[in-house]
Amino acid sequence: MAPNDLLDTLRAHVAEKLPELDGVVGLRRTVVGTAPHLFRQGDDLSELVLFPRYPLAPVVSLLQKRYPQARFGIVARACDLRALVEMAKRNQVDPDRLYILGVACTAEEAEECHCDASFPKTEGWPQAVALGTPSPAGSPNPIIARYETMGLAERWAFWREQFAKCIKCYGCRNICPECFCEACALEDPLWVEPGVLAPPFPSFHLIRAMHMATRCVGCRQCELTCPAHIPLTVLYDLLRRDVAELLSYEVGADLFAAPPLSLTLADAPIVEVE
Repeated sequence: MAPNDLLDTLRAHVAEKLPELDGVVGLRRTVVGTAPHLFRQGDDLSELVLFPRYPLAPVVSLLQKRYPQARFGIVARACDLRALVEMAKRNQVDPDRLYILGVACTAEEAEECHCDASFPKTEGWPQAVALGTPSPAGSPNPIIARYETMGLAERWAFWREQFAKCIKCYGCRNICPECFCEACALEDPLWVEPGVLAPPFPSFHLIRAMHMATRCVGCRQCELTCPAHIPLTVLYDLLRRDVAELLSYEVGADLFAAPPLSLTLADAPIVEVE
């Protein structure tokens, strides 16, 4: 399906569903720019667009918390949907009050992100539709292929060089749909000394990487946002692969699969002490 055809189909579907919902979160383009917007009945849906990509899941989370009885829709790409899956498991969104309007990415977008899962998987969601047609998988990230030929010392030098460019702007954290801790360890002086640039190597980025190990959904927003052009998705892609291989957990794939590193006391097995 051509991009313009997909957009026309999306706008028609939003118009059809709006009478049943309290609004649909999407991107709105006007003469002053493009930004997230809650479309309501009567709004001009010709202003609904799909570009540029922007993580809308946190917007829905804020709206649901502010209006606990409301039912919202969201325009979601495949990575947005994976983000919503992980957010739902951590009580950041309520799937029963959410209508998913999944939209497929184009082959060019899949290639740009080196994505092999660019079609939204709506299985398990109470209310959802997938629009568009699946595209071929993007090619593997060439930086990862090069990284895997390096020895341990060379890999250490690679990351030291990359992280030395960091200006600690927190852009990677602020744009990430999976960063929603009330207190951030990256602002705790016990872990990250304030006023130091670049931040201490490698604690700043490895703390965040460990927090993302079973959360990163490969949306690439952190890397696109980074003003220092650090290839952050290389680190997170490698972690996500390790989680799949070592813990048999695919991030964002299953709404009902418990995250292996996010057990609560209620989930933990009971151990009898003699």
